[in-house]
Amino acid sequence: MTSGDLVERLVAQHENQLPFIVYRKPNELKVTGLLQNSNQIFFTEEFTEQGFVFSPFDNSRRTVLIPLSQSERISCSHWDALSKNENPKSLVSGATNQAKETHIKLVDKGVEAIKSGAFKKVVLSRKEEVSLSNNNPITILNHLLLAYKSAFVYCWYHPKVGLWLGATPETLIKKEGRRFSIMALAGTQSYNGTLEVTWKEKEKQEQQFVTDFIEDQLRPLVETYQISDTETVKAGNLVHLKTMISAQLKPDIILKDVIDGLHPTPAVCGLPKAEAQRFILDNENYNREYYSGFLGELNFETTIAPRSGRRNIENRAYAMKKNSSQLYVNLRCMQIKDKKGIIYIGGGVTESSISEVEWEETVSKSLVIRKVL
Repeated sequence: MTSGDLVERLVAQHENQLPFIVYRKPNELKVTGLLQNSNQIFFTEEFTEQGFVFSPFDNSRRTVLIPLSQSERISCSHWDALSKNENPKSLVSGATNQAKETHIKLVDKGVEAIKSGAFKKVVLSRKEEVSLSNNNPITILNHLLLAYKSAFVYCWYHPKVGLWLGATPETLIKKEGRRFSIMALAGTQSYNGTLEVTWKEKEKQEQQFVTDFIEDQLRPLVETYQISDTETVKAGNLVHLKTMISAQLKPDIILKDVIDGLHPTPAVCGLPKAEAQRFILDNENYNREYYSGFLGELNFETTIAPRSGRRNIENRAYAMKKNSSQLYVNLRCMQIKDKKGIIYIGGGVTESSISEVEWEETVSKSLVIRKVL
């Protein structure tokens, strides 16, 4: 199927108010779509089904599922640009002084709570609304696909939930059989043409909090695990600190156990998780909905070729089929509602946070999505 054919199918699906997801994985060319054949809303509780999941930040709320069994899967091998994304000459934040004042007060309150011993870290966020002259989701998706090759880029729609798009740099879980990997991503600076950057103690501490949390949650669930060195990676106009954790699950552990332990991670919530999440829900004064939740393929069947080698020579003709799940944290995202784009942005707050600096970080992050509008 060509990208033009795929676009036609998506437009028809949207006009008929039927659910769909279209996405491209990081550093890949293939674009995949799932078109659900009814407007029914499905949920998953145990994460045992096959399909595409869309989960909110508040883990007491249900995860929406577009089931493979109720959908048609379509794809194109690469995306042909519908139009070139011509960026405006000067890109500025649309945030108001009132928004700045509100966010600074929120950060100050978070720092105060940390100093009083309520928690070690909290991730505080806000939203910006942008009037859209063109609220066609396929046009915005086109711009995201062209601009962010190394992100998980998606457009998700359900008439009973809403319309979301994003280009997230962060993997929550990649799982094949009992093997899986997790990304710890934290710390943010603007990209200035080089990955040779100096990280402040606050940013290093933030990254260590996330890595330590993941290690603590995984230890009872896995047989073995490995933690990589921390590196600086680029995501759009920003750079972050990234550590990869890979592990082998114990035979009796299921994906739900891992999700329950990890989501929401300190990278989007805080530490300890329950206390930080309570502070967020009580103090942010808006509903994050699916921002900083997660989304992705659930239990897709993949074929894995056996390793080559003398011992395996007689087995090379046999490929193994395994269930694969690839879930991404829903960052750098927006919701389209009533001809407006709602952009969601946040940042990690620790004891050493400076509220003005935290505000500027959210402004930098907002430009990732503003760039394509």
